[in-house]
Amino acid sequence: MRFLLGGYTADMDGSASGIGVLLAGAADEASAGGAPAFAGEAAAVDSPSWLALHPGSGSIERGDVVYAALEARGEVQAFRRTGEATLMPLGAPVPAGEAVCHVAVAPDARFLVAACWGDGRVVRMELDAAGRPGSPTLAAAAADPYGPGASSEPAAGDIDLAAAARALRAAAGTEFAHLVPDHDVADDREAADDAGDEASARPSRAHQTVFLPDGLIATTDLGLDLVRFWRTGGEGLRPLQQVALPKGSGPRHMVWHPSGHLYVVTELSCELFVLAPFPPATGSGPATWRVVAGTPLGAGMLPGDSAAELALSHDREFLYAGVRGSNTLAALRVRGAGESVLPVALVDAGVDWPRHHLVVRDTLLVAGQRSDEIASLSLDIRTGVPGRVRHRAAAPSPTCIVAIR
Repeated sequence: MRFLLGGYTADMDGSASGIGVLLAGAADEASAGGAPAFAGEAAAVDSPSWLALHPGSGSIERGDVVYAALEARGEVQAFRRTGEATLMPLGAPVPAGEAVCHVAVAPDARFLVAACWGDGRVVRMELDAAGRPGSPTLAAAAADPYGPGASSEPAAGDIDLAAAARALRAAAGTEFAHLVPDHDVADDREAADDAGDEASARPSRAHQTVFLPDGLIATTDLGLDLVRFWRTGGEGLRPLQQVALPKGSGPRHMVWHPSGHLYVVTELSCELFVLAPFPPATGSGPATWRVVAGTPLGAGMLPGDSAAELALSHDREFLYAGVRGSNTLAALRVRGAGESVLPVALVDAGVDWPRHHLVVRDTLLVAGQRSDEIASLSLDIRTGVPGRVRHRAAAPSPTCIVAIR
């Protein structure tokens, strides 16, 4: 199997030289457990920290065009595949925004959406018949739900996380109370936080885009603790709703589940939240998304830990979240009809700074950004828990893994 690797180059203090190529096992094998090997560079480019494939449309096959978020340059560059493991630029790079960190391509291949960590921009770019991105259209900026004048009361039907935390702590008793997130403590601090002036305003930091069924689009804002929902309108994005997660939680990445739920991992608080759509009371109009559950990733989090990627198992029964700092992987089981999740294990990731991971058949490939390697871990099909590292491959400053075959 072949994979493309995003990575950090010298402009982001990394050792990569562009988009890398990884080989693992054979394409016709039932298992992806073969030893991975770094096969060199597919294209030389500055800090392609995130990669996305063209889904295929017209004469373009899936993966024939690859899009890279050039984080340091704040641009999106398209590449055309010229061989099994070679890429050439397709058109000129398109400006997106400061520290663009994610690119997602619409299922119908009409446009892509770029998310920018540095300035919070969410940008739509139309794609032509060859897959080249056009001029960017900037979406509406996010507003801080916890800023001065914003209501901190939960919307009707939403979970009051502060009240829930107090109730859970009382029920848990002294032995287990420390495992309950301190959302009630965070609420008590809000009055003092809101006393700051505009100079202390929190920055918007867009981080990911996920395309949901029926044309719905979700984006995260790590800086403002938001999950934002959109629809396409003309050549831009039309905002529908935003859901505020606990202040300071830092929603980073999301995974949509076939049950209709949206799972969100938070970088700063190392938690996982479950969002669900509720039909309108009148029977017409768009659904309203709400938080229906939340849990810590595990009991072994360390001060300073930050969550990174979130991935779903092939049977949709487990979720895997990478945790940088303690360098662990959290495994969580999907419960009921998808409305709740339960932590089941926290295991060694086998790398330093697990920035990204990918489920491939019976294997979890983990990108160790700071240890310059890709590790492969076996997955227990019964328990869903990742095992020990089976193989390692040296790879320079990897930040993203994408399967191309």
